[in-house]
This record gives sequence, structure tokens and C-alpha cells, in this order.
Amino acid sequence: MAKHGKSYVEARQRYDREHQYLPSEAVALVKQLKSSKFDESVELHVRTGLNVRHADEQLRGTIALPHGLGKDVKVVVFAQGDKAREAEDAGADVVGSDDLAKRIEEGFTDFDVAIATPDLMPVVGRLGRILGPSGKMPNPKVGTVTMDVTKAVQESKAGKVEYRTDRTAIVHMVIGKSSFDEQRLLENYAAVVEELVRAKPSVAKGKYIHSITLASTMGPGVKVDPSRTRDILGEAPVAA
Repeated sequence: MAKHGKSYVEARQRYDREHQYLPSEAVALVKQLKSSKFDESVELHVRTGLNVRHADEQLRGTIALPHGLGKDVKVVVFAQGDKAREAEDAGADVVGSDDLAKRIEEGFTDFDVAIATPDLMPVVGRLGRILGPSGKMPNPKVGTVTMDVTKAVQESKAGKVEYRTDRTAIVHMVIGKSSFDEQRLLENYAAVVEELVRAKPSVAKGKYIHSITLASTMGPGVKVDPSRTRDILGEAPVAA
């Protein structure tokens, strides 16, 4: 079992770890429990009842968060010719083809999103073992394999993020920074929950959302009432 620092242990004693809080209460708690000096990310973890061994019960998609992620999103694009120039004009951080693939094979992973035009997927394909595990492999289902590189780059820069279930049917996402005010975090949280509810596979049986937890990067997890997936933004704000 991992050992935690003094600040983490003290934070866990400041709230009821078993209670399921309203989303607005949980967001406020996560901000209050933050103890590190750097601007931690706020993470959302949703355990679903999906059987991800079945392809038609896997969740994968993208969502543009209302207030972004609070960080500069680094985007690389596999493109050539006119499409490469389009990507550069749209604000891509690195643009290339075989040369970019070689850089990644040699250890370059300092980027958040990879986009590719369809004609360069044979080049990108050999990077599957590197990009796949980190969730950065371009995929047409989420709009990162496309000829419209301008739109793809601009949306990624604006805070469009991918979500998907892992092997244990949990969706892990960052919904902002601890420096965000409570309303911005709550609106990002609401957007993600509404998207997950909308994207529920039609073949899914039984209880869909089993649990929801919010936490800052270095802070303890706060349980959120999973039954509160409607009218989230209508909740009364938490008193300071």
C-alpha cells in the first residue's frame, strides 16, 4: 500500500470519506483539501457498469469542456504539403511526417494530442505501441484522423478532450485546475457527466454509473452522489 504524506493524511481527516456529496459540495471540498503549492489538476473518475470486454459496450468520444483545461494544450500533426501548412497556420506545435514519427520513436512524447491526415496513417501506425497506451493515437472516431486539420487543431487547443473506458470500465478525465473557481469546475463537471449519460451504449444492461470520485492531483478522493446526473448546475452553492 502506498504511503502518503502528512498533508494528504490530514486532508483525509477533514471530511467524511464515505459520504456521497452533491457535485457542488464535492467541487468545493476538492479545492479546500488541496495542499500543494503548484496548481493541481482536478480529476474525475467515473466507474461504469459496462462490460468492456464487449466492443459495443466500450465508451470512447470527445468533449469540448466549457472552460477548457486551464493549460496550454500541445498538439502535433502528421501532415504534408498544403495540409502541413494548414496545421501550422492553425497553431499546431509540431508538424511533420516520417521525421515526426522518428522523433517519437526516439522518445519525444511532450505533447497532449496527435492529429493525422488519413494518407499518413501508415506512418502513424508503427507508433501504436508508443501512442496507444498513453491515449494519443489518432483515431477517426474522435476526429483526430481528418483532412480538416484546421478544425481539429483549433478544437484541441480550445480544450476538446477525449474520454474512454479503461480495462476496468472506469473513465478518467481532467476537468480543470484547482485554481478554477467553483462554478467553472462545476460547469466542466456537468458537461462531462451529461456527455457520458448521452453516450451510454444502447446495449448496456443494469446500473450504468456505479460511482463518481473527484480529486486534485495530490489530494484525496471525494465521493460524489452518482444519482445526481441531472440539474447539476441548479444546486445551491456551498456556503464558505
